[in-house]
Order: sequence, then structure tokens, then C-alpha cells
Amino acid sequence: MESATVTAAAAGTWKLGDLEVNRLGFGAMRLTGNGMSGNSDGAPIARELAVRILRSAVEHGVNHIDTAAFYFSPLRSANELINRALAPYPGDLVIVTKVGPGRDPSGEWLPMARPDQLRGQVEENLRQLGRDHLDVVNLRWTGGGSIAEHFGALAELREAGLVRHLGLSSVTPEHLAEAQAIAPVVCVQNAYGLDRRLADANGLLDSCRQQGIAFVPFFAISGQRREAPADGTHDDRLHAVARARGATPAQVRLAWTLHRGPNVLAIPGTSDPTHLAENITAGALRLSQADLDCLDCLEALA
Repeated sequence: MESATVTAAAAGTWKLGDLEVNRLGFGAMRLTGNGMSGNSDGAPIARELAVRILRSAVEHGVNHIDTAAFYFSPLRSANELINRALAPYPGDLVIVTKVGPGRDPSGEWLPMARPDQLRGQVEENLRQLGRDHLDVVNLRWTGGGSIAEHFGALAELREAGLVRHLGLSSVTPEHLAEAQAIAPVVCVQNAYGLDRRLADANGLLDSCRQQGIAFVPFFAISGQRREAPADGTHDDRLHAVARARGATPAQVRLAWTLHRGPNVLAIPGTSDPTHLAENITAGALRLSQADLDCLDCLEALA
């Protein structure tokens, strides 16, 4: 697909609370050279290239950026890169961060934060981003059982003005219901894609749609490979749809994701300017019902 004139606006818009964003956003994790599970632990790209990618994303209509204070390597911090590249921030830019997990300065993962530690994590994101409040904070859940105490602590920070809106990440429909009883949830961010559709099986995607909550898949392109590149893993039928549409398999995966509903957003990350342009262009790719039927038949893991 030609990318010269396509912007992120081609994907349409959705609101995170009162904050309208284009449905095609950008995830900052890949810029740091250190992935959640170690699959992108290679040397990070040059700092100036990372800055250029972020600026290019915004110049091409991306106004929803996903990040976290725990996205860092010994040489790079996603929040620091965002601050350097984009501050002073455009008025329509929405930065979504997340709290719950943490890492020590060497990068080792720490236990899930206690409710009383969440304020410190919020303030760390504020400091790194150079903000006086955070647009959206997701509670990234890594434990079992109830999220009420943790989400309640974030609701207090929302009331105090440190956070504008709240979301959830890596949760179940039961967690969503529990949180909604405490404070409004504007987005749910879970792993989801052509080959990973637990949110279909457990009803979470339907629940978000019915309640007008944004559903924001991560790993929409790489699927089971998480931070690792998806190249070489695409099904022949996916390749066939891509060829027919003059698109790449990654673009078809993103387009399929956006076709799952008007409340479904995408936050693909990349450290390659060419892939950034391709991802943004995918927001303009319209799949036929025959395309969707073909893709829906691909084997997916719940």
C-alpha cells in the first residue's frame, strides 16, 4: 500500500474518556532494546533515530502513545525518549502509561507493587515524562485474585488529580467488572491478535464493546512471539490476503485487528522507520468480508 499521504486518522477515532485519539497509535517499548520477556534484548537503536521515529509518528497523525516507566534498558528509557522527542507536548497527544510491575535499576523484575507503592510509580512516570498529570494509567495486573485494593488506590490518585483516566491491562472480564464498580475504566489492554484470541473466548472483547470501553491489543502483529519479530511465522492464507491487497502480512494483521470493532485500537511498536510508515498505512486498509472470513479461519490459541 502507498504510504505517502496516509495518516493515522485513516483508522478512525475513539475516545478514552473525554480524550479522542486516532485508533492507530504507537507502542514505545521496542525503542529501548529491552523487552518484557527478553525477546528484544539486542542493542537499542541510536537515540536520535528513536527520537525521529517518535516525531515522525506524531507528524503522521499518531496521537496515542503507549509507554511505561519499566520500559528501559541500560541505555534507553521509553519515557525519557518520549519526553526528549515530543515535549512540549501537542495538545491532542494522549500518553498512556501503566503501573503495577516494576524493575530494579539493573533491570531485574520486582514483585507486583503493593497498593501503597502505586503512587510512587505514578510519580516516577510523571517525572520521566515531565508532566503534572498522566492522561491514562493502566493497572497492569500480574497477580491472581482481586484487583480491588490496587485499583482503589489508583482511583484515589485520580481524585487527587495526578491521573485523568484509568484503564486495565492483562485482566479478565471479572477484573473489569470489579474495577468498574470502583471507578470508570476507559480502556483494557490485553494480548490479542489473529493467533491469540482469548478475549473472544472469555467474552472480554464483547464486554468492552457493550460498555463503550476501548479494547487495546498488544502483540497484535507478533502474536505468540511477543516482542520477537513475526517474520516467517505468517500462515499461507494470510500471505494470500496480503498479496491480493498489495499489503504486507503485518499490515493485514493490523487491519484485521481494527476490523474487530470501532472500539478496538492498535498500538504497534517498531524501531524501523519503514515499518512505522507501513503500520500507519495499515489504518487505511479495508478488508472485504471474504478476507475476514479467510483470516478468521486461521488457527488461534485461546
